[in-house]
Amino acid sequence: MAVKPANSYRVAIVGASSLLGKELKVVLEDRHFAAIDIHLLDASVMAGTLTEAGGEPTFIRSIDKDSFEGLRFVFFAGNPADAEQNWQAARSAGATVIDLTGCAAVAPAIASIPSLISVLPPRTRSEAAPGINAAFSSPSAPAIVACTLAAGLAKFQPLRIAAMLFRPVSERDQSGIDELESQSANLLSFREIGREVFDAQVAFNLLADYGPASKPKLTEIRAKIANEVAAYLAERIPLPAIQLLQAPVFYGYAFAAYADLGTKSSADLPAAVESSLASLGCKIAAAGDPSPDNVTVAGENEIQLGRVSTDPNVPGSIWLWGVADQLRLAATNAVRIAEELIATPQ
Repeated sequence: MAVKPANSYRVAIVGASSLLGKELKVVLEDRHFAAIDIHLLDASVMAGTLTEAGGEPTFIRSIDKDSFEGLRFVFFAGNPADAEQNWQAARSAGATVIDLTGCAAVAPAIASIPSLISVLPPRTRSEAAPGINAAFSSPSAPAIVACTLAAGLAKFQPLRIAAMLFRPVSERDQSGIDELESQSANLLSFREIGREVFDAQVAFNLLADYGPASKPKLTEIRAKIANEVAAYLAERIPLPAIQLLQAPVFYGYAFAAYADLGTKSSADLPAAVESSLASLGCKIAAAGDPSPDNVTVAGENEIQLGRVSTDPNVPGSIWLWGVADQLRLAATNAVRIAEELIATPQ
């Protein structure tokens, strides 16, 4: 039987059957979060599913009017509709809400990226001193990546920053994974492919948008990420330009970023950029090591970066390549929000 830590809290994960919900449970356990009890909640169709938490068997339960009583933190990690319908009940029960779904109705939520607190001042008084049952928004993994790049490059006073993001199919949860797997197998067998999720061939392909029957559109997802970044950075530092492509990969958000730093190129510029980003928690590949990829980044908490390189044609410009396990990055950020609140006297 697992030993429960002293001064522990009861927490809940709403959307526990989603990929992000499952990862959140793993991160809570891996970081030895002070949870005496983890309630796994989901829509009624998933109720009764046997799983485990804290090394002990448990069930995913449906959400009812008493689901949030006695809880310190409630993480929303599944369908935005579940967050919209239940976040007020969680707050009314005295819990701190941490939303990972991007639900617009969770307002006024305080967007938080704990790794950037040291370099970006609070935007509002409520962000600097949140109430005990405040609502927090944990940004999406691509938004965390873009904000971290912008924060790490801000000291160099860039003229412009642009990031190309490569979205994995797991961002559409299990249905996206199943469709890529099915399409890949059928194409190799010369059979017709299913298009229920993407309404397009995503296998062995890069997409700038989905088919007309797929909702939401990739352009809408790009706009949502850009809005997240703009809202979080709130004109404190220059905003990056963002482009988004759908990649034929199961897991991991890869990205290529360009920054025009407006200075003459120097031999120590890449090292200075690497040092700045490393100070924000990014893991930089060692000299001579291969650049990170979607496989090597699996299970890693940090944004993984290859070596920074200068542009051969534009002096003072640099290129970055990186990958993040988007599920682990988003879950870790949400848990760190809770850890910061526990560590800060109310």
